[in-house]
Amino acid sequence: MARPFQAWLDARMPRGEEAVLTHRCVYILPTRQGLFFALVLVLLLIGSINYAIGLGFAFTFLLAGLGLVSMLHAYRNLAGLVLRPGKAEAVFAGQSALLRLRAESAVPRFALAAQVEGGQETVADIPAGGGELLLPFPAARRGVLRPGKLRLATGFPLGLFRAWSWAAPDLSCLVYPAPEEGNVPLPPGAGESAGGSRPRRVQDDFGGLREYRPGDSPRHVAWKAAARGERLLTKEFAGEAGRLLWLDWHDLAALDAEARLSRLTRWVLDADGAGLAYGLRLPGQEFGPAQGDAHRRACLAALALFGLEEGA
Repeated sequence: MARPFQAWLDARMPRGEEAVLTHRCVYILPTRQGLFFALVLVLLLIGSINYAIGLGFAFTFLLAGLGLVSMLHAYRNLAGLVLRPGKAEAVFAGQSALLRLRAESAVPRFALAAQVEGGQETVADIPAGGGELLLPFPAARRGVLRPGKLRLATGFPLGLFRAWSWAAPDLSCLVYPAPEEGNVPLPPGAGESAGGSRPRRVQDDFGGLREYRPGDSPRHVAWKAAARGERLLTKEFAGEAGRLLWLDWHDLAALDAEARLSRLTRWVLDADGAGLAYGLRLPGQEFGPAQGDAHRRACLAALALFGLEEGA
């Protein structure tokens, strides 16, 4: 019995890039407070009939009308809402992803409780014109995170009735491999000794100053400028080729696949934080030595999707 009923609900569920909550997929039932309210109305009605109290009848029907209006507003607080998936920021495995959902409406909506199956509940108001809902969801594994169904519910305005609806918007988030913990030395780079220390800059000709980055050597910090009250700067020297390094999958043959990805993720973050030009080699993929946020994101995305059939 449960499976046919669930299949019936799934068939009515809005899904895709634009999920519209129509009257067919909004359900409503009285809450415990609503049932207690109905019991009080029955007792008031019985007392008014028994003692022929006109004011009692007026009060009873006034409260009954208030309850019906509450039911209508609870239903209308969900009906007609348009849901569009937003772009979620990538996270590392083991962290909590914030899935973004755009809720559009011509009128304001109040006290909407949104929850993805397995995630935390978020309660928010939606102003006229639309707003964004942030849905926390645990990112347990690397790859493309595609959560299950989304439940939207509301008890607005009086909590006597609870209206809810299910939807399946195309929410997704990219999950990078969890970086290996601890101090993991970077592999030897070009122009570096094979001792396993982090690549260092070749100090040829002075090339200028740049903003300090975490991981820069204290010997290269422009301390005189800092002593004058200026912002923290780092000296740069010529010899870019001396600090190129390759992060190679095949250099980690002693580790299993997931451990290799975790180690490479740590190396990508450390090399980027130190301002080094680095390249990444994976079976069937290669990213030439470069720097910057775009290069870091491309390398981490390749590590996240490596070996998975789903590649978007």
